Amino acid sequence: MAAGKTILQHVFERASRTTYLNRLVIATDDERIAAAARSFGAPVRMTRSDHPSGTDRVAEVAATEPADIVVNIQGDEPLIDPSAIDALALALVDDEEAPMATLKKRIEDPQEFTNPNVVKVVTDLRGYAVYFSRSPIPYDLSGQAVHYKHPGLYAYRREFLLNYSSLPVGALERAERLEQLRAIENGYRIRVVETEYESFGVDTPQDLEKLKRLLERSFMED
Repeated sequence: MAAGKTILQHVFERASRTTYLNRLVIATDDERIAAAARSFGAPVRMTRSDHPSGTDRVAEVAATEPADIVVNIQGDEPLIDPSAIDALALALVDDEEAPMATLKKRIEDPQEFTNPNVVKVVTDLRGYAVYFSRSPIPYDLSGQAVHYKHPGLYAYRREFLLNYSSLPVGALERAERLEQLRAIENGYRIRVVETEYESFGVDTPQDLEKLKRLLERSFMED
């Protein structure tokens, strides 16, 4: 709990502030999570327990929803920026060629550039992903390169999402353990939108304590 609410409720309430999403659904295979979601009035869909990734879980729900565009929002991001979610949805509305969209954030901390847990992304001149890697990319011989990390937020066209899990898993995805590489290896474009949103996932007790401090500071400023 943080500021009297579960992490899940913080995520749901912030996602509810978006302009362009018509419906939010919490997808889970855990009855404890479902009960927590129902306690604050969120729609819940119970899914299979054998999904290899969150994308596959989202696809199961999308198969029964009429939405043209589906956004995958992680349940451990209590400070998710509603405007970042909107930017992803609009990226697919504005770019009919792209089946999928995600974000990039400029790296300010040099330690993040060498941290394999911080995924890096490089894009072409049109704003499509060239590659995602846990390694530092691009290597900067010029001294002028700008480096970007990849917050784990995705938007998909429904038809593409429903076919995603059937795409062959390639050597790059297996090596990096990054499922977005499946799209690139199979020849699909990923539109990448730059954002100022700083991703913050709550994965450890230390993360939770940091969240409590951030929320307390936010309430004091308000």
